Amino acid sequence: MNPVLELNDVAVALEGNVIVHGVSMQLREGMIGCLLGPSGCGKTTLLRAIAGFEQALEGEIRIAGQAVSNQTSCLPVEKRQVGMVFQDYALFPHLTVKENIAFGLNGMSHAQKNARVEELAVMLKINEYLHTYPHRLSGGQQQRVAVARAMAPKPRILLLDEPFASLDVELREEIAREIRHVLKQDGITAILVSHNQYEAFAMADEIGVMRTGQLLQWSTPFDLYHQPSSPYVADFVGEGVFLNGSVLDAYRVETALGVLEDAQPHGYELGATVMVLIRPDDVIHDDHSTSTAKVIEKAFRGSQYLYTLELSDGTRILSLVPSHHRHEQGEMIGIHIEMDHLVAFNLV
Repeated sequence: MNPVLELNDVAVALEGNVIVHGVSMQLREGMIGCLLGPSGCGKTTLLRAIAGFEQALEGEIRIAGQAVSNQTSCLPVEKRQVGMVFQDYALFPHLTVKENIAFGLNGMSHAQKNARVEELAVMLKINEYLHTYPHRLSGGQQQRVAVARAMAPKPRILLLDEPFASLDVELREEIAREIRHVLKQDGITAILVSHNQYEAFAMADEIGVMRTGQLLQWSTPFDLYHQPSSPYVADFVGEGVFLNGSVLDAYRVETALGVLEDAQPHGYELGATVMVLIRPDDVIHDDHSTSTAKVIEKAFRGSQYLYTLELSDGTRILSLVPSHHRHEQGEMIGIHIEMDHLVAFNLV
């Protein structure tokens, strides 16, 4: 399947300063992507270049096979068939919800417009507010209206710039999952910008981690978490700690947790010192284990506790434990290690 969105070695500059450089990625039809990274990493600048608000300094951006931006030309925003959801929603305050959604539906009959508006309103659970003005809606409802308005003309790509930033934390993942369902139901390709990994995991099929204008890794959420390409990606996506280890052979590394093994060769030379990534879900609480660790801190997460544990040599690790296994600070608990992937990096 040909990609709907394709970036080839793209660089973008603002006021003479290169903000994004060397970015290459693809997004296939019907897929949802996410540009993930901290503030100032260039993700919004890259999204604006895809939309057409900025021109590529180097490289090329292609939408549905058509070159829309390179160093010599830049197709106007209105000709790119993209929809945009801004962080502040940018709803028209003098128009009702229905009128906002229908705003970009040009070249349709009155009946066709009404049918499309009703379809999206039902999908996004805002059909009872069609005759309401935006200021009377909650933040979550306004966000749904903004998404419906951008989706209405069935754009080639829907672009979402920090779409959940103004919502309460507890609403973000829930609404991200709802929006994902609606986009999939309508068959719309989308890419969003976020600094929150949990929003990205809830919504995206593929995620690109950005840092200082570079795209470090573009992959599935599973691979980003379990097979990160660098210590930065490993640290940014998910929780975990790095333990120093000594390479015993092509498959095994010795650490403070004992000898860790992978079914695939890790690629490091015998005797090399490496950093091994230990995720909280690698450390299993086991009352029958002879290996123990001391509870130093704990954080309640509903169905689980996140324990900070200290090994006998002072090394600290994290462990996710079902919340009915309740242990106090200073208590020794049994643990064992279950790792599907041995993730190691050169010692820095």
